[in-house]
Amino acid sequence: MGVVSKVTYRGNLRTECVHLQSGDTILTDAPVDNCGKGEAFSPTDLVATALASCAMTIIGILDSRLNLGLEGTEIEVTKKMNAAPRRIGEIDVVFKFPQKEYSQADKLRIQRAVDTCPVHLSLHPDVHQCFTFIWPNEK
Repeated sequence: MGVVSKVTYRGNLRTECVHLQSGDTILTDAPVDNCGKGEAFSPTDLVATALASCAMTIIGILDSRLNLGLEGTEIEVTKKMNAAPRRIGEIDVVFKFPQKEYSQADKLRIQRAVDTCPVHLSLHPDVHQCFTFIWPNEK
C-alpha cells in the first residue's frame, strides 16, 4: 500500500489531514488541556473515534451478510488520558442499537465481531478498551 494521507501543519497547533484517495480533509487541534484551542478533533480523539468507527465497520460487514438491521446504530466514545506519560489510558465505546429484536445468537455474533476490529487489535494492551452494547428494551 502506498501513501494514505498528507498532513500539513497550519500553525497554532493545528494540522490539516488529507486522505489522498478521496480528497476528504480532517482538521486537528491540540486539546485545551494541552496548550490548544480544542476547536477540532485532537489526534488522540481521532484514535478513539477510529476505534469506534472500525468496530462499527466490522459489525457492518456482518450486517451486510446477515441483514441484522443495524443501520442507525449510534456510538458514544469517551477517551480518558493518563498524565505521566501523557497517553490514552482508556477508551469507552458504547453502542446503542436501533429498535429491533436481536436474537441472543446475533448479539453474540456482533460482540465477537468487535474482537476482530483491526484498530482494537493494533492498540497497545495498556490502553484499556471497554465495549458496551445497549440493546433495545434493555437497561
